[in-house]
Amino acid sequence: MKPNYRRCVSCRKVDDRDSFWRVVRLYPSHQLQLDKGMGRSAYICAQAKCLKIAQKKNRLGNALKVTVPLQLYQTLWQRLAPREDGESSLGHP
Repeated sequence: MKPNYRRCVSCRKVDDRDSFWRVVRLYPSHQLQLDKGMGRSAYICAQAKCLKIAQKKNRLGNALKVTVPLQLYQTLWQRLAPREDGESSLGHP
């Protein structure tokens, strides 16, 4: 992989890291947060099919080696809602 390229944990697509959402398991607390922080990271496409598969098959949990709370998935689904209405941003703060 080239520098600054990442792979989606769900569909395995490789693309520039700015086209994915980043989920971080913070070090040393092992709490999960979106977009920022230092620790183990997993990337997921901003698409409903990838999010659905990741949630159903626990792809984020396996990649981050931690249990992913339902609240995090709800936050990702909320970020996805504006995209489905035609908005082009990834929903980053």
